[in-house]
Order: sequence, then structure tokens, then C-alpha cells
Amino acid sequence: MVRLLGIPFDANSSFLRGAAFAPPRIRLMEKDGSANSWSESGTEISLGHAYTDCGDLGIDTSMGTSAAFAQIKNTVAGLLNEGGPLLCLGGDHSISYPIIDAFSEKYANLNILHLDAHADLYHDFDNNPYSHASPFARIMEKGKVASLTQVGIRTLSAHQRAQTRRFEVHVVEMKDFSLDFLQHLKAPLYLSLDLDVLDPAFAPGVAHHEPGGMDVRTLLRIIQQLPVPLVGADLVEYNPMRDVHQMTAMVAYKLMKEIMANMLQ
Repeated sequence: MVRLLGIPFDANSSFLRGAAFAPPRIRLMEKDGSANSWSESGTEISLGHAYTDCGDLGIDTSMGTSAAFAQIKNTVAGLLNEGGPLLCLGGDHSISYPIIDAFSEKYANLNILHLDAHADLYHDFDNNPYSHASPFARIMEKGKVASLTQVGIRTLSAHQRAQTRRFEVHVVEMKDFSLDFLQHLKAPLYLSLDLDVLDPAFAPGVAHHEPGGMDVRTLLRIIQQLPVPLVGADLVEYNPMRDVHQMTAMVAYKLMKEIMANMLQ
């Protein structure tokens, strides 16, 4: 059974706050949304049947980022010790650092698939090394993961291009997109999914609207065609404050179901 954990933290957002409100809004779609609880592969994704809900992590942001990240990492490590896959709902993308840090200690040679409009490889964005624009720089600096594949990227600066070379990241920019990268992915595999990998036409409820992204069907195809089951994932950067008629919440809920269906293979 999959474990679901909400991490309502957006203190490291560089543009707009609001992602901290995402986990309960995504969960709400199971009851108040317009879809049923079945994945496209025919797996019922319902509470108590396919997944256990561990609730939302209570984070005291006044304690600072270091304390918050320690709390996130320790909580994730504790759930991983209980066994089974884990899906975390963010939250801004900075939370991926402590989450993946815990996963990398549980799984040797962890491989990461990162779907995003942004590479999030800045060394020190806006003088904040823990910015949501920097988690993968912090992850790769530790040298504890086997590979990082980034797909959907369409905002690479000169600094981030240098960072991809420094850390030997496999980048599939959106302008060059194909599904060929799927055949190179290996287990154990972790998925970090930023909703702004989608074109804002399909996901308006994100802080950073970056035109030229993928459509929902392409993203679903990636998740459904992953060559190995996921050991963990995070779904981040949904911002209910910018959503339109809960459209992005429904997209996030759909993605949550398909990710869980992969984990239950």
C-alpha cells in the first residue's frame, strides 16, 4: 500500500506563496471533484484500498528552513523504514531536497526523474541556498544519487547549463522533447513532478506560468510508460491561489492516481 504525506511548506518560494495550501485541496478532489477513484490502468486508487493517508506534516516555519528540512527528512525516513512506496504532496519544490536526501539513504544508487519547466539547479538563488530554485543543486552536491534526468525544461540560464555539465545531468529540454529518455531510466527510481512542467493552458494553478510546456496526455504517458515502478515521488508547486475552477487541482489528483497506480505494479 502507498503512503501519502502532505508537506504544506512554501517558505522558499521566490515569486508567489500559496503552495502550502495544496495538499488538502488535492485530497478534496477525491470527494468533491468530477472524477472517480480509478486509474486508467484499472487500479482503484482509494483511501484504505490503495493508499494510507499520513496527513499533513505540521511545520513551524518560525523555526527556519534548516529545522523544517530536518523535520521533513526525519518524517520521511521514518515512513520509509516502515516499508512501501511514499508519495509526498507539496508545497514548493524546495521540499524535494530533504525528501530525496532521506530516500538516498534508504536506496543505494537512487535515480531521479525530474519533470519541470525549471532545472532548479541554481547554486544560491536570491541568496537563498534552500530556494525552490535550488533543490537539485543541493541534492547533486551530496553525491549520493546515481543519476538525475530532467525533462520538460525550458528556462535554462547560462549558470544552470553549467550546473548540468558539472553534475552530469541528462536534460531533455522541451524544445527537443521525445520519449526516448524512458528507455534509459533505471531502478530504484524516484519521481519529482513540478506541475509547471505542463503548459499553463492545462495547469493555470501554479506560481510560475512558463508557456511552451507539455500537455496532460503527454505527462500521463510518461508516468504510465515508466520502465520500472517508482519507490517514491513528490508532486509539488500546485498553487490553489492561482487556480481556475479547481482545474489544476483535478489535474494534480489525476496525476496522483496514476503515480500511485505505477507504485502498485
